[in-house]
Parts: sequence; C-alpha cells; structure tokens
Amino acid sequence: MNYEEICQEVCRIAKTTGGFIKQEREKAQLNIETKGLNDFVTHVDKASEELIVEQLQALLPDAGFIVEEGTKTQKGDTYNWIVDPIDGTTNFIHGLAPFAISIALQEKGETVVGVVYEMGLNECFYSWKGGNAYLNKSRIKVSNAKTVSDSLIATGFPYSNYSRMEAFLKSLTYFMENSHGIRRLGSAATDLAYVACGRLDSFYEYDLKPWDVAAGAFLVQQAGGQVCDFTKENNYLFGKEIVASNNATFEEFSTIVNQIMTK
Repeated sequence: MNYEEICQEVCRIAKTTGGFIKQEREKAQLNIETKGLNDFVTHVDKASEELIVEQLQALLPDAGFIVEEGTKTQKGDTYNWIVDPIDGTTNFIHGLAPFAISIALQEKGETVVGVVYEMGLNECFYSWKGGNAYLNKSRIKVSNAKTVSDSLIATGFPYSNYSRMEAFLKSLTYFMENSHGIRRLGSAATDLAYVACGRLDSFYEYDLKPWDVAAGAFLVQQAGGQVCDFTKENNYLFGKEIVASNNATFEEFSTIVNQIMTK
C-alpha cells in the first residue's frame, strides 16, 4: 500500500467534506439533537460522516469503520478507519472555531495515516507511515520548549463525566501556577494537531473517544513528540485519556499528570 497516496486522498476527502460542513453552518437551522449531558449532534455531523464514509469505502473497499455517529459499524480484519466528522460540535453549533474533521487509518491496529482538517482556519494537518508531518504542504515539528515552566498547555473541560473533577481542578491549579498558561479550545483533534506543529507544547484530557485522538496522536508522534495515557502506558486510543507533549518535556509533563490525575 502507498500510504502517501492514501493520505493525500484523505486530505482531499476531508477538505471537500469541510466545504459542505461550512456551507451547512451558514444555514439558519442546524437541527440540534442531544446524545447526553452537554453532548450534541446536528444533522451536519451525520450527513458529513456519511459523505466521508462513502468516499473512504470507495478508497479501501475492505476496510472497516470506527465512527462517532454510527453511520457504519463493520470492522475490518486488516484496515479500519477511525472518523470524527466534526470534532468540536459545540463550537460548531455556536460558530466558534476550532472544529475539525479527524480521520485515521489503522492497519492491524497500527495507525498509518492521520489527517486533521481544521475548518475555521482552513488548515489541513496530515502524515503517513514512513513520512513526515505537514500543515498545508509545509513540514511541521513539535516545539522546542525544554520544561513545563516554559510550556503552553491545553486541556479539555469535562462536559458530562465529572468523576475526576477534584483531581482535574488540582491539575489546572498546578499548570496555571507553573507554566506559561493553560488553554481550552474545545476540539481535542485540533489540540493534538497544534502540539504537532508547535503552537502548543503539551495537551492532556480524559473521557475521550478513539475518533477524538487517533489522527491527532499520530500527528504528534510523526512530528517528533510522544503520547501516552495517564498511567504513562500506551492505552491512549481506547483508554479514554491522553497525554501528548514534545519530546523534551514529555517525561516531566506525563509524570505530573500521572501524579495528579491518578490519585
């Protein structure tokens, strides 16, 4: 398989679908539904996922799908796409960037292609196995920050699962007092892409799904960074928690998150 050619085609699919999503956002009625506490979906999420799935299926007919809105549920023996049609739906509903399309391809459990298309700034982040990481054709790398005290950190606020709030609030206090600051953008896929290109130095969040992080985590790794879960193991894709950072601060940052968030 030519991973680069697949990646370029996925970029095209993401940008085409992104154009549809932005057009739909300009319409007056979004038909908002509630999946759970503060967990929203619009007709655009579902329609865009169908568009993405249809095109990805044509690209790799034997591949399976892990998708947020459940428009396709078959699993593949070798290849599986992991898709979030709009990561940051609440931002999208309110017309607030960022919101992004996230698409990853896995081969026998290994991510081999990752694309995050952030629609607000028309930025496409992408990489493939054996290649570098890019933003709109320009190569990207993680930042050069050496310590957490020199870092700008991002996270995501819990919107339905408040079971770890005490520890989470302690982590916010620590990073507010011991870093350049902390940001909450509202799209985990974008947060990870921003770590990959050096705009952010580190990111952590809990209660995430595979489609939130699969492509972005791959981008971070391809750009020279590292990822793990809160226990400093590799169960970040299905373990519902992730730590991502540049290589220089990874050990310090992941240790702090581990010490605060796993108590």
